[in-house]
Amino acid sequence: MKISIITVVYNNVATIKDAIDSVLDQTYKNIEYIIIDGASTDGTVEIVQSYGDKISKFVSEPDRGLYDAMNKGIALATGDVVGILNSDDFYIDEYVIEKVVKELEEKQVDSVYADLVYVKPQNLEKVVRYYDSSHFTPLKFAYGWMPAHPTFFVKHWVYEKYGVFRTDLKIGADFDILARFLYTHKISYSYMKEVLVKMRVGGVSTSFSSIWINNIEQLQVCKDNGIDTNMFKILSKYPSKIMGMFKR
Repeated sequence: MKISIITVVYNNVATIKDAIDSVLDQTYKNIEYIIIDGASTDGTVEIVQSYGDKISKFVSEPDRGLYDAMNKGIALATGDVVGILNSDDFYIDEYVIEKVVKELEEKQVDSVYADLVYVKPQNLEKVVRYYDSSHFTPLKFAYGWMPAHPTFFVKHWVYEKYGVFRTDLKIGADFDILARFLYTHKISYSYMKEVLVKMRVGGVSTSFSSIWINNIEQLQVCKDNGIDTNMFKILSKYPSKIMGMFKR
């Protein structure tokens, strides 16, 4: 089974190396690693190029934002399964893809997801929040809940059949694509009860300035996918998110 991993980056010279190394260090070797760069000018391009042919495909050109870049990566992917690793994130150890493949093969499902931890940028061993995906069901989309997207691996044919990321959304396109796949089209899935990814706090989806936009977009996504919800339901996710700060 061939796994395509896509990393999208723009001017992130400080952390891109951690993301790349965590992919290249995987024990599972049938990996196609695709990096889509938005024409960075801070040295990111030079770091990626320094890895030579260890990077399967590298594109550096202007794009129309994060989700447009992700769609470019999906269009280039030739693997049986696609995973997306943000340039601020990295896999927790070298066995992640090996375990993902085993889960997909043993459970015979279209997708898998797992847990994630948020860490301090200055101390990557300091967990500040635990993203527990174990309580997810498709009905939880109505409450603004989804599996941790960086841990989500899905068969490539799902993108081909049900579409890629919406580029009209600023933050909520990952919520939309999971709602579309798991709720609207009911693809099969399996939850892996373990942490697969570490995410630095402070990214586009974790900044306080983005919270309201995210909630508005989640409300719109639910409407577009026929999910019965309202803003009170969407906002009800926050007590559980706060509890995640006490789980390590």
